[in-house]
Amino acid sequence: MGITVVKRNGEREPYDANKINLAIEHATYGLDDNITWVTQIASELELTLFDGITTQQLDEAVIQVALQNVKDDPAFDVVAARLLLKTIYKRVLGHYSGADELKALHASHFEANVRRGVEEGLLDTRLVELFDFSALSAALEPSHDELLKYIGVVTLNNRYGIKGRNGDALEVPQYFWMRIAMGLSLNEQNPTEHAIAFYEKMSKLEYLAAGSTLVNAGTVYPQLANCFVMEMQDDMEHIAKTTRDVMWLTKGTGGIGLSVTKLRAQGSPIRSNNTTSTGPIPFMHTIDSILRAVSRGGKKFGALAFYMENWHLDFPEFLDLRQNSGDPYRRTRTANTAVWISDEFMKRVQNDDFWYLFDPLEVADLNELYGQAFSTRYNEYVAKAEAGEMRMFKKMGAREQFKSILLSLQSTAHPWLTWKDTINNRALNNNTGTIHLSNLCTEITLPQDEDNVSVCNLASINLSRHLDDAGKLDFSKIEESARLAVRQLDNLIDITRSSVKEADFSNEQNRAVGLGVMGFTDIIERMGISYESEESYDLIDEIMEHVSYAAIDESANLAQERGAYKNFAGSRWAQGLVPIDSIELTEADRGQEIKVNRKTRLDWDALRLKVKGGMRNATLMAIAPTASIGLVAGTTPGLDPQFSQIFSRATSNGKFLEVNRNLVTDLQNLGLWDSTKETILRSQGDIQNIASIPDSVKATYKTSFQLSPYSFLEVAARAQKWIDQAISRNMYLETRDIGDMMDIYMGAWERGVKTTYYLHMKPRHTAEQSTVKVNKSEEIGDGAKKGFGAPKATVGAGTSGAADAAAPVAPRKGFGFGGVK
Repeated sequence: MGITVVKRNGEREPYDANKINLAIEHATYGLDDNITWVTQIASELELTLFDGITTQQLDEAVIQVALQNVKDDPAFDVVAARLLLKTIYKRVLGHYSGADELKALHASHFEANVRRGVEEGLLDTRLVELFDFSALSAALEPSHDELLKYIGVVTLNNRYGIKGRNGDALEVPQYFWMRIAMGLSLNEQNPTEHAIAFYEKMSKLEYLAAGSTLVNAGTVYPQLANCFVMEMQDDMEHIAKTTRDVMWLTKGTGGIGLSVTKLRAQGSPIRSNNTTSTGPIPFMHTIDSILRAVSRGGKKFGALAFYMENWHLDFPEFLDLRQNSGDPYRRTRTANTAVWISDEFMKRVQNDDFWYLFDPLEVADLNELYGQAFSTRYNEYVAKAEAGEMRMFKKMGAREQFKSILLSLQSTAHPWLTWKDTINNRALNNNTGTIHLSNLCTEITLPQDEDNVSVCNLASINLSRHLDDAGKLDFSKIEESARLAVRQLDNLIDITRSSVKEADFSNEQNRAVGLGVMGFTDIIERMGISYESEESYDLIDEIMEHVSYAAIDESANLAQERGAYKNFAGSRWAQGLVPIDSIELTEADRGQEIKVNRKTRLDWDALRLKVKGGMRNATLMAIAPTASIGLVAGTTPGLDPQFSQIFSRATSNGKFLEVNRNLVTDLQNLGLWDSTKETILRSQGDIQNIASIPDSVKATYKTSFQLSPYSFLEVAARAQKWIDQAISRNMYLETRDIGDMMDIYMGAWERGVKTTYYLHMKPRHTAEQSTVKVNKSEEIGDGAKKGFGAPKATVGAGTSGAADAAAPVAPRKGFGFGGVK
């Protein structure tokens, strides 16, 4: 019996293999041996067909067949992406034939689709009032979609694209990019001109705005800010208000950092009713429940990190918040935790000295002090404790507590380690108060108080789109991207709206932005550089110097055009200081050398003079994790190394098989891919023990657990030289020795690194694979069993709420990764 296909209108027609073959052939154009590919995909597709299959099911089946072959050649991902894009084009624009007609359809439908979004109350009415649609439509370039990987297409379509009230998709990828660009140009004198400029950069994936901006730009709810940093006061009214604010910020998709250090300890007296406090832990549990009740943008749980200084009397209980066992009402299952560490503590660890814990009610000023001022006051409280003049305190070894922190980090991936004094001493906006914490992902370092919920607005330059044809970085293009991104971010501040007045106030007063980078590992692989080499360290140093210089210079230009931010006077910017100058300030306060290379390449003296005249933004730089936008950009996240050469990525949009295209390209160029791919799959992405692969390639393609952890610190330290905020620095460790861990995290502090993020531990066991041919004596040595492998649910000790889980996998034949929802 013949197979029939059910069309969207319910009609049936015979399955036409010719039509499918032509679609597959079109999706393989420009690829090697595309006729062979058509035959392979078509023959495997026939195994999945059944009578009555719908056209949508048929489209998805073709895509899944392409995806299941990605392990053999990443170019199958290109085929899957093109096939998926075609289904999106048909759904939004209708049928077409050829690139010229597709471009014409993009231009002719754009204004109507935007107007429909406005009429249905989805998009800002200013989109149809301020812009020249003929110019915008002419600028749309569907060929830019070729830059997207399959996972990028899925992410754009499912997470960020606008859908009508009846569920109809209103946007193809290029409509999405233009709508974001329009939404970030509303305050420009010539909004059309700037929208096209922003569109060109983002649609070419040269830089991307961060997630909250991509969700909400151009909509009727322009909550475009990415990070909110707040401090809970030791007052029941403020605790209640903070709880309310967390609810509203979570609803608007923002990630939150929340300090609870000021809350008095358990057992501390409450004079108003002559009782004692329950301490901060129950309030943290309540907020944790709120994060699960109010999902971000209706799509996933809220995201928040609690911060506490480690002198707090309840800090031992804070350490247990993420443990699986114990009283569930004194645990947090969704919220993350981070510890705010002073130089005083680190020196006491070095000297094997004692550490004292206090009730914040008795030592209220400690929270506001940092550096030498903190150390002086802390030691005064220690003396009072020893003299019996403190009501509540505990005494323990500093190394004992440091080990407890690291043991908790090892077992639960929490708390993250962040350094209070390094952050405050290296801040250039220190005139507006003490920085009490960082954000959800540890890259934002802004002052806050009862009247200011600090806000930061993010974008990231995609370094992989700044390599020229010769494989060298185009620094002039990097500087161009930095300048345009800073202008776009500054626009965002005037356009965004939150539901917390203290956040809007802080945004208006400080205009803080955080421009970062992603794709560092991607580019060093393509340049043939090992992550743990001096060449790598020098490269990130040079990259960040250029990004920082251009960003600061552009902010100074914007200050001349639009005025300086309101708190500029009295800042270190106003004194002519730039980020690298903060190293000496920190050394002077700490009394110890910061172990980082001081090399410079650009004329910083000229820029120092310029910034004295005014800065538009209190901060300019921060390197975020970029887990989600990295998927769209098709590059490696932030400064992270490769997790594995082949792995399964689990996201809110499905599972996706990732194969390192750079490695495949290099092995194909050496004529080695076909002979080694089964072995690489069998060893779960580890190439280090494959004899036929040259050592130079092995050095370039070490994965996260094969690299020295000190290389992560050196890359971060070199980048931190140029960054006025911080870096979301994930750590990957093979060792479980606590002594080694103490040395590593001590090394981060000694290098002037401000913060660290997740710690991923190498799993103790590797599962045997049964989905490939097994002949272990072939090509690999006795060390093969040492290859890295991990269950999906345990990417180290835990996975980030901001990041997507990933684990190496050997896929079963016929199992589809990803999929259209």
